[in-house]
Amino acid sequence: MNIFIPSWFAGYSVTAKTVSELSTINAPTREIWVMLGSIYTLLITAFGWGVWKSATDSRRLRIIGGLIFTYGIVRLIWPLAPMHQREVLEAGGESMTDTMHLVLAAVTVILMTLAIVFGAMALGKEFSFYSILSLLILLFFGVLTSLDAPGMKANLPTPWAGIWEHINIGVFLLWVIVLALILLREKKSTPLISAIRNDLLREKLNTNVHS
Repeated sequence: MNIFIPSWFAGYSVTAKTVSELSTINAPTREIWVMLGSIYTLLITAFGWGVWKSATDSRRLRIIGGLIFTYGIVRLIWPLAPMHQREVLEAGGESMTDTMHLVLAAVTVILMTLAIVFGAMALGKEFSFYSILSLLILLFFGVLTSLDAPGMKANLPTPWAGIWEHINIGVFLLWVIVLALILLREKKSTPLISAIRNDLLREKLNTNVHS
C-alpha cells in the first residue's frame, strides 16, 4: 500500500507528505486505500487472535495477542475518521473527523508500543534486545513526526515527514514479522521437545522400576 498507491496521487510526495494524506477527504487514492486498508485490518486482527491462541500458559504473550487484536479492532474505525487535505486545514476547515483521526493515531501508537514492550519481556534475550531497539527507533522518529504536525496543518513544507512515518510503519511491521517467525519456530519445535521430555521421563520411570 505504501509503495504503489502513492503513484496514483499526482503531486503526492512520499518523502514530504504523511501516509494519512493518501486517505484524506477527496484524495484520489482514498477509495483504494480504504479498501486495501480493510484487508490489512482483518489480517492483523486475525494475527492478534492467533498470538492469543498460541500463548498457552504465557500471560505476557497473551497480552501481546490482546494488544494486537485491539489494534486491529481500533483500525476498523479509521475509515470513519478521515483527515482533510492541507489546503482545507490551512483555511480553517478542520472538523470532528480530523480530531477523531488524531485520537485514533494516538491510541494506535500506544497499542503498538505496549505490544512491543511486552514483547521485550516475553520471548528471550535476543527478541528482548530487538524489541527495545525497535522501541527506541519508534520513539526517535515519532518525535520527529510530531514536530512536523503543525507544519502540515498550516500547509507549510514538511520535507521529511513522509520518511519519518514510513520508517515507523516499517519498524512495526518488521517487528510483527519477526514475532510471527519466532512463534512459528517454537510451535514446530514444541512437539519434538515434548517427545524428548516424555522419553526421558519414561527412561527414568523404567530405571526406578528395575531398581
